[in-house]
Amino acid sequence: MTPLRETVLRQMRLRGFSPRTVDSYTHALEELARFFRQPLDELVCSRVQEFLDDLITVRKLAWATVNVYFSACRFLYEQVLEWPEQEFSIPPRGRSGKRPGVLSREEVQRVINAPKGVEHRALLAMTYGSGLRLSEVIRLKLGDIHRDRGLVFVRSGKGHQDRYTVLSTTALSVLEDHWRRHRPPRYFFFGRDLDKPMHSGTAQQIYYQALQRSGVRRVGGIHVLRHCFATHLIEAGVDIYLLKRWMGHRALSTTGRYIHISEERIRRVRSPLDMLHEPEE
Repeated sequence: MTPLRETVLRQMRLRGFSPRTVDSYTHALEELARFFRQPLDELVCSRVQEFLDDLITVRKLAWATVNVYFSACRFLYEQVLEWPEQEFSIPPRGRSGKRPGVLSREEVQRVINAPKGVEHRALLAMTYGSGLRLSEVIRLKLGDIHRDRGLVFVRSGKGHQDRYTVLSTTALSVLEDHWRRHRPPRYFFFGRDLDKPMHSGTAQQIYYQALQRSGVRRVGGIHVLRHCFATHLIEAGVDIYLLKRWMGHRALSTTGRYIHISEERIRRVRSPLDMLHEPEE
């Protein structure tokens, strides 16, 4: 381990970064070092910008993925190496204007039912049924399921925030079948090491294989099921403030991105002028 890598990891630990953030930032900085085959503390800002531009224009990575690279570079050069602004500066990245991909209820049902193994069906059912992030569902422990209260306890979600979200009775039934068959010792969804959670890449592959078996169109990764959870509940009339708590969002505007206005719903809306002519009850 190089001194710089050791320093970066230490600073991330001191700041309490989540394991997923540590992995993402480490991967991004390793990619930057491989791109130029040069020590990172010897690069100039223009070279870092060249790498970031390559991610956007050549590799055409997703907006959110590119944002991770931007954040990793800022962390290294601004917070670890403490380069002044005149030596290192990259433009801010705002939010993408693209709405999250969403499947219909029928499509979601086909995806969840597609896997042969009950543990894979349970993984997909819990992701959609409780609106969990990938990192949250694979770290789901036995004690996090509150059957009597109909809730799921989410430990250290995004931003290190604990929260409760709704527990689907349908997902619970599949999860119980999985528990009876496999008796997971600690995590419901484990890897080769029974005491450690399933790798996120494995969970993604389970989702993609389910898509292929079901014949459902691909609009994104497993995170699409979380998007569907939010969108379908809003369409069903669930209060957006309650949904904000279940999703673990800090800002209401983030939850509001899941409000999709369909043509059918627009046709059902009546002008207030027409309502004026209705007889009062």
